[in-house]
Amino acid sequence: MTTSLPTFQAKDYKSDLKPIWCPGCGDFGVLQGIYRALAAINRPPHEIAFVSGIGCSSRIPGYTTAYGFNSVHGRALPIAQGIKLAKPDLLVLVAGGDGDGFSIGGGHVPHAIRRNADITYIVMDNQIYGLTKGQLSPTSPRGLKTVTSEYGSFENPVNPLLYTLAYGAGFVAQGTPSDMAGLAAIIEEAIRFPGFSFVNVQSPCVTFGEDDQQARDHKAHMKSLAALGHDSTSRLAAMDLAQAYGTELYTGVFYKDPNPPPSLDRLIVERQQSLVSKATPRERIFDTLVQK
Repeated sequence: MTTSLPTFQAKDYKSDLKPIWCPGCGDFGVLQGIYRALAAINRPPHEIAFVSGIGCSSRIPGYTTAYGFNSVHGRALPIAQGIKLAKPDLLVLVAGGDGDGFSIGGGHVPHAIRRNADITYIVMDNQIYGLTKGQLSPTSPRGLKTVTSEYGSFENPVNPLLYTLAYGAGFVAQGTPSDMAGLAAIIEEAIRFPGFSFVNVQSPCVTFGEDDQQARDHKAHMKSLAALGHDSTSRLAAMDLAQAYGTELYTGVFYKDPNPPPSLDRLIVERQQSLVSKATPRERIFDTLVQK
């Protein structure tokens, strides 16, 4: 007798906790995109773990029915890597903001990329610290006036796309809640990628952002990479387009490694299985980890 697998819908990943973001916040759209992507993946909620740091976007684990871990500011990535290594069968996702990810947590990003654990990192990039009332963030544009920059920011912004591409991420994409279908498809593709994947989401802050019409502007000015004929297998082509961060809104997959190496968690599982089959003495375990 054939047993059919259950089919999950977006609502199955939605918890009873009601989002308390400001009306019109882009994070509402990001959350809906995540629900849709998870439904397309069709993994049961108990096989998914969501980790976040601190910030408006970091509330997301509580709005899902998956396992959730709301960690300290900037430390979501190392915690997510630990979960994936301890429980490789779990689907592990990380949610955060541009401040959480590229300020206090910025030092963790390159190491998560080089370790290549199979996790998906979704950053809601609004170029401002929203939760703490509108200070400059690492991605704030030069010249932006905020409560902490009366004369405008003197600093150049971090470019999340170039940052992750330059460190060697195997999957780098960007979306916007103004294109819900496209955003859900990007997140789904990132989850399916066998290794570290990064999705930068231009998620406007309607309260402290530079322009409360950003969402409308996104819809009018976004440019689809697929429609432009971009070769997503070329890291150099991706880096060339990524330089337009802040001036052009490109959406879609910038880079997807056509021959991704085995993820760290997969390698460790294979080594563990090898140890069991060979009954390797405990003192020789590290020898097996460096074998090619």
